[in-house]
Amino acid sequence: MKTPDNRIRNVTLRQLQIFSVAARHLNFARASEELHLTQPAVWMQVKQLEDLVGLPLFEKIGRKLYLTAAGDEMRHTAATVLAEIRRTEERIALLAGGRGGTIALAVVSTGKYFVPRLLALFREQQPEVQVNLTVANRDQLVQMLARNEVDLCVMGRPPAELETVAQPIAPHPHVVIASPAHPLARERGVTAQQLARETLLLREPGSGSRAVMEGYFAAHRIEPRHTVMLGSSETIKQAVMANMGIAFISLHTLDLELRTGELVLLDVPGTPLMREWHVVRLASKQLAPSAQALWDFVATRAASWLDATFRRHTAALAPP
Repeated sequence: MKTPDNRIRNVTLRQLQIFSVAARHLNFARASEELHLTQPAVWMQVKQLEDLVGLPLFEKIGRKLYLTAAGDEMRHTAATVLAEIRRTEERIALLAGGRGGTIALAVVSTGKYFVPRLLALFREQQPEVQVNLTVANRDQLVQMLARNEVDLCVMGRPPAELETVAQPIAPHPHVVIASPAHPLARERGVTAQQLARETLLLREPGSGSRAVMEGYFAAHRIEPRHTVMLGSSETIKQAVMANMGIAFISLHTLDLELRTGELVLLDVPGTPLMREWHVVRLASKQLAPSAQALWDFVATRAASWLDATFRRHTAALAPP
């Protein structure tokens, strides 16, 4: 019988880290952006890992990249190894009781409009703490929490499918936007019936803004006539600017466009529709001192900062 090849024992942590990011994105360009590496550097590390494994880890079908069976097995192994290393780091940080360390923070895509500014304020108080920030959609955040890949998440609705600890940190207003050229931009008291007759631009199922829109129309017992699904808040804003339709969207994504007049808030009674931002962690997660410090900072500072930044827009919901 042939002796098993033990070259896989020579796999490095760096190769596992790079492969884990590439496997999550299934896109080498996006992986290289997150890792701050060139695409050839990412591919070289993946190729070296494939040589050690002895099997291809990715396969390309059409224009899409997929994990092979070996790649899926390696993804589970990489997640286990990296999570165990992170837990060791956390335990050591707890034993040391120091203020340093590295925090893995993930935020839902809408949060990218304000969380980096909060982090800048946090780093002023804790300059020795490194925060690794990942921006992803809600489903990806839930998966990262489940795999213990992050310490904290900032998101809207905490995931019901996981045992988590969630703390509300700030109100999360949702509004209806349109191009200044849209006929409804000049009206007051726009009704749900009027909105339902328009083309509504929305995110993927499960997203917070889509849930807000669906809840609004369900409360009025109305079904929108025409919807178009788009992949991000940025794409939705650009489409609304082009007068392709209107959209329910987080007010926290709109600061620049409202100040420049590229978008307007429709005067819809009952808006903004208020939800809550939460900071979330696994219930079983024992936070290192630095991660606990960030939790406390976000929990105490987010509300006042967001209110001061966006209050001027909610005061001008009625169009001129």
